Amino acid sequence: MTTSPRAPRTEHLILPGVLTVGQAAETVAALAAVQRPDGAIPWFAGHHLDPWDHVEAAMALDAAGEHDAAARAYAWLERHQNPDGSWYAAYQDGDPERPTDLGRETNFCAYVAVGTWHHYLATGSESFLDRMWPVVWRAIEFVLQLQAPGGEIGWKREADGTPVHDALLTGCSSIHHALRCALAIADERGESQPEWELATGALAHAIQHHPERFLNKDRYSMDWYYPVLGGAVTGPDAQARIESRWHDFVVPGLGVRCVVPNPWVTGGESSELALALWAIGESDRALEILQSLRHLRADGGLYWTGYVFEGADQAIWPHEQTTWTAGSLLLAVAALGGDEATTAVFGGARLPWGLGPECCGG
Repeated sequence: MTTSPRAPRTEHLILPGVLTVGQAAETVAALAAVQRPDGAIPWFAGHHLDPWDHVEAAMALDAAGEHDAAARAYAWLERHQNPDGSWYAAYQDGDPERPTDLGRETNFCAYVAVGTWHHYLATGSESFLDRMWPVVWRAIEFVLQLQAPGGEIGWKREADGTPVHDALLTGCSSIHHALRCALAIADERGESQPEWELATGALAHAIQHHPERFLNKDRYSMDWYYPVLGGAVTGPDAQARIESRWHDFVVPGLGVRCVVPNPWVTGGESSELALALWAIGESDRALEILQSLRHLRADGGLYWTGYVFEGADQAIWPHEQTTWTAGSLLLAVAALGGDEATTAVFGGARLPWGLGPECCGG
């Protein structure tokens, strides 16, 4: 697998109060150091890998110009895709011979399309796109087997293949983003996928208009902002959604709660909210959120997963420095810094809309 020979760069990863030149370089190096020689990127050394967070970390490496490292991450996915187009939900330390969760989650499997499109935009590598197209095609076909007539997509298949038809709003919002990226890849290759277009439109309609089709997880901040981050809710509706629960989830100066009413802010949710804010034109508030995460930065450049901020238990918790926390922060910073591939993927440029009566642009 080859990528164009662009040098690693971090100039667009510098934001006042978030990352200096030295800090950006340190974070990128720390993230890259967790990657195994075979390309796998676990949560941290010795912990498990899940396919979604593996892709997010690879995207962060691409945003930093570490294209060879990102390419190795996608090669890992290519080598270890299951025959049905899926990946298992977890692999011990990224070892493909040691899956620890044999379930196959739809949003985990779909996200390869987002990473593939991002890497292609970052590198311009046609050979990479040619190589990954069958991988993306199989993954999307696996995911769409679990789409219900109402548009929502079931959460996963159990280890024995039994489908779980319960749909998660956060997961389906991520899948919506992945489907649009998959359609962009198909368009780039001149391979029309009308069934994917219809599936994307139906999913967007469900997200926009039918909350009853999803499990009620509204205590979780991800269910609040992910319909915006995934591009299904746009324009004034996106603004209204963000405003509706801002004070429930945002803790000034500390970040974003994972779940209410728990006094626990997390770097991943905070960074993803910042990315969603940037996508709807709220860059100033996005910057404030990212600046609030300075207290989670650890020695060595990675970030603690979260912080308990009330009561006798005020402390960093859990005591983990996760690659996906650093990855989500780097992607949010890259978007605010104008990285072309990252802004295109999360801003929606060149991403097709689905087909349907309510679709979908703005």
